[in-house]
Amino acid sequence: MRTSPTRARLAIALFFFVSGFGFATWASRIPLIQQRLGLNEAELGAVLLALPAGLMLTLPVTGKLLQRFSSRQVMIAGAVLYNLALGLLGSVGQTWQLAVLLFCFGSSRNLLNLSVNAQSVAVQAFYERSIIATFHGIWSVAGFAAAGVGALLIRNDVSTNYHFVTVSVLLTGLSLAFFSETLPTPPSPATKSVLSWPDKTVLKFGLITFASMACEGTFYDWSGVYFTDAVHAPKNLAPVGFTLYMVAMTTGRFLGDWLVERFGTKPILQVSGVLMSSGLLLAAAFPTPLVAGLGFVLGGFGVSCVVPLVFSLVGKANPLGAGTAIASVSTVSYFGFLMVPPLVGFVAKAASLRWSFALVALLGGLIIYLVPKLPEDAEASSPN
Repeated sequence: MRTSPTRARLAIALFFFVSGFGFATWASRIPLIQQRLGLNEAELGAVLLALPAGLMLTLPVTGKLLQRFSSRQVMIAGAVLYNLALGLLGSVGQTWQLAVLLFCFGSSRNLLNLSVNAQSVAVQAFYERSIIATFHGIWSVAGFAAAGVGALLIRNDVSTNYHFVTVSVLLTGLSLAFFSETLPTPPSPATKSVLSWPDKTVLKFGLITFASMACEGTFYDWSGVYFTDAVHAPKNLAPVGFTLYMVAMTTGRFLGDWLVERFGTKPILQVSGVLMSSGLLLAAAFPTPLVAGLGFVLGGFGVSCVVPLVFSLVGKANPLGAGTAIASVSTVSYFGFLMVPPLVGFVAKAASLRWSFALVALLGGLIIYLVPKLPEDAEASSPN
């Protein structure tokens, strides 16, 4: 029996929750794992590269799998492997073990994330109004919840191994319980190699998400450092910028669908570019806690809806091959998330962190420039 749109929507929301909760669970224990293995900052940074390496190297593999299997099959396989890797991460005793497991964690996260986004596009097709941004809002809420649970368990001296294994078992159980309600979509047609250069339309989508994810990665990696080194905020205020950014991003994702219904997808994407640029430039020009904090809020709202809305547009433009098209767009966009934040550090060393933020702000202008060049019929939902 086919699932109803409502049950499918709930099931896919659950898989977004699994993805966000699992990732934040790992992140909450990084300092303790660093201490256990006796790693300095440089050694930890090198080991952490294994996660994005696994993610990037499996992008073409995931695209191929989505051409052979339904996205729901790839999604459940990714969820089980993702949670298995998480459970094992808590017991690492050597640096090489951490690197191997992080590579597997990144690879399985890629399987889960691309396939769950393909499923979200399929669920969106049942609705005339936009619903897709809310899924990503649930991912953010799951991250907040996992961070809170992690802080509570650390305060009560609960071991990392017990923490990770318990979360792994619970998230796997939830994934298996809700799998039957997901959509049995057909495999994406194998029209071209996922390693081939994307066509012009897909490349435009990819560059828009590249710009957004580059800004997102900059806020993730540099917000605390910016408030410490550029804003010269007291130590207890160092996390404020990141907190303001995360709250704004999460709020924007829950408001995004309503805004799309009211104003349309393209205007929201263009305003997103304006907010990204404005937020970064404001923080760069006026590095005070109040003004920089406002800049981080604007940046959080700016990046909040770009990726889900672009994935929705890609799915509408490629209804029979959404999974492969999303994989192609993701191949371009992930480079922004992985490459630009390190470049921020190089520019900061050569000039200053304020100049780095000002240069990243130019990427918001790229979004403003590219959105009008998208196909005229590119909309995230059917007109009412």
